[in-house]
Amino acid sequence: MSASGGTRAIVAALGANLAIAASKFVAFAFSGSSSMLAEGVHSLADSGNQFLLLVGGKRAQREATPQHPFGYGRERFIYAFLVSIVLFSVGGMFAIYEGVEKIEHPHELDNWYWPVGVLLFAIIAEGFSFRTAIKESNELRGKLSWAQFIRRAKAPELPVVLLEDFGALIGLALALGGVGLSILTGDGIWDGVGTVCIGALLVLIALVLAAETKSLLLGEAAGIDVVRKIEAAMVDGDTVPGIIHMRTLHLGPEELLIAAKIAVRHDDTAAQVAAAIDAAEARVRDAVPIARVIYLEPDIYSETEAAKGPDPKATPGGPVPAS
Repeated sequence: MSASGGTRAIVAALGANLAIAASKFVAFAFSGSSSMLAEGVHSLADSGNQFLLLVGGKRAQREATPQHPFGYGRERFIYAFLVSIVLFSVGGMFAIYEGVEKIEHPHELDNWYWPVGVLLFAIIAEGFSFRTAIKESNELRGKLSWAQFIRRAKAPELPVVLLEDFGALIGLALALGGVGLSILTGDGIWDGVGTVCIGALLVLIALVLAAETKSLLLGEAAGIDVVRKIEAAMVDGDTVPGIIHMRTLHLGPEELLIAAKIAVRHDDTAAQVAAAIDAAEARVRDAVPIARVIYLEPDIYSETEAAKGPDPKATPGGPVPAS
């Protein structure tokens, strides 16, 4: 993912959410609408989330140290996971609590035109932010569906902003429905129902984000297309006739570790093997520029062994041998 593309989407979302949060709190002060209060807290939480993403992106750029020899690229995953926690606790659970309170103690809305006007303004502002996130994402997702893009993206920023903005627009529609029904019926309970629905939506989005970022934190391999590029570049049919087994791991959204055992000819000299490894690394880096760390171990090529296919027990994560 382009880091600049993610940053543009985050900054657009941050600016929109700060303006929206301020307007929602003003509307709550004049109308007493719990939907407005929940939506104000939602926008404030979203603003904090975008700030966390910016901080994570900045800290991930630090140079590697002896204690962290592979760098800090995965900090972007950590801050994205924090976003899901904030969205769940501050946004979702607060909205559900506030909605239940309003259902148990309903009251008519005062100055109903304040929340309606603010919600219409918020829909326009969130739509602008969502449009920016979609535009930046379309440059990267290719032929993937939106669900596939969110699941497979290694950079967390755009999926987070997409889900937040999508949830915000749905939440605004729910808030507008709750406020509208309260105005039409004169029963403030509908405002509380809308607030509970907003909270449930935020909790659902937070759980999706948590699941996706947890997978990144655990360590994801390169995508299938990237793995195929690596294999095609590594094997030249002459100095490297095959790959015995290979594992990849994202050290960060734009940093890939590759560890592989490659086949070499039995009569190759040490100098020829070393040259073959250097050439294979160069080919892989040309084909996949994010391949920052490559470890290749040579082994004697055997047609019989190659015909058996990859050995799942050869690396961590394979089946545990029977005792």
